[in-house]
Amino acid sequence: MALRVAGMDPGTSSLDVLVLEDGAVAGQVRFDSAALRADPGLPVRWLVERGPLDLIAGPSGYGLPLIRLADCTDRDFALMSLMRADDLGRRDGLVGLSALLPELRAAGLPVVFLPGVIHLATVPIHRKLNRVDLGTPDKLCVAALALDRHAAKGDLRQFSACVVELGSAFSACVVLRGGKIVAGLGGTSGLFGAQSGGAWDGEAAYVLSPLAKHDLFTGGLASAPDPMQGQTRFRESLLQAIAGLQTVAPFDHMILSGRLLETEPALADAVTADLRPLGTVERLPSLPGAWVKHAAQGAAILANGLAGGASSPLVEHLELRRAAGSILDWLCYPRAAEVRAFWHGP
Repeated sequence: MALRVAGMDPGTSSLDVLVLEDGAVAGQVRFDSAALRADPGLPVRWLVERGPLDLIAGPSGYGLPLIRLADCTDRDFALMSLMRADDLGRRDGLVGLSALLPELRAAGLPVVFLPGVIHLATVPIHRKLNRVDLGTPDKLCVAALALDRHAAKGDLRQFSACVVELGSAFSACVVLRGGKIVAGLGGTSGLFGAQSGGAWDGEAAYVLSPLAKHDLFTGGLASAPDPMQGQTRFRESLLQAIAGLQTVAPFDHMILSGRLLETEPALADAVTADLRPLGTVERLPSLPGAWVKHAAQGAAILANGLAGGASSPLVEHLELRRAAGSILDWLCYPRAAEVRAFWHGP
């Protein structure tokens, strides 16, 4: 019997879904933010119509350590979206995530939520200290797609690279050494992005407080008063981040992905030229026949592996089943225990 799985990517501007049947593309769709806000159940009905599905890698937000939807608590949902009560209901964050999760639960679909980079045992603990986002699950999925596309070229244990995601809001990097994820920089802990300003200056956060989730999606390229200065900041931030990662987790290969490559081709070409002194640069190829975002493709690949399909060796190599903990576990500020107690519950 054919193995049918799906992967979902709840991005900032759209939600993409890809169905694989025995590893081949069997369906794909993109729902824009306006459609999802009007009807959060659209993706669920689309999936039900294409069922039965053996497994779905769901919209995981900031990530959970391979927890099935049926086993999720309200606290798990809260950690995935990381929205304070005063921010709930605003049109910020991943499109439709908070509204989509109850729809998925009500439909009884076989959904599993994927870990973020910070949950992985292959990332040294010292790189997790005082971090929440080293790369959300969608960034992990892009890295999985990069591994899958290079699997035929040789032993994954010999593959080292930096997967660079230039999204419609955030920029992020995920570093692979020996085919395992060992480091990352997420949106608000790292690079200047198309919408997000990247890593926050603590003093700026202090004077602008109280911050809302919306503030994390601002301050980037789109907010720059001078577009040329914004582009220079974007390019320099990316170069600085990748060069820094290269010194602690060496690689000489960079793989570019993300919507910005399509929407800003001149900037993408400039970034490629900037990075060439650091090593080889290429753009991430898609699965045959796939046009949805790379993160949805990678999510479907991981679903295939988790369900026992042909991608099982890839899942085992990434050590996804060893993922553990919470995104708040490695905070070591004086108020960290208080924050964890609130979000984790009794």
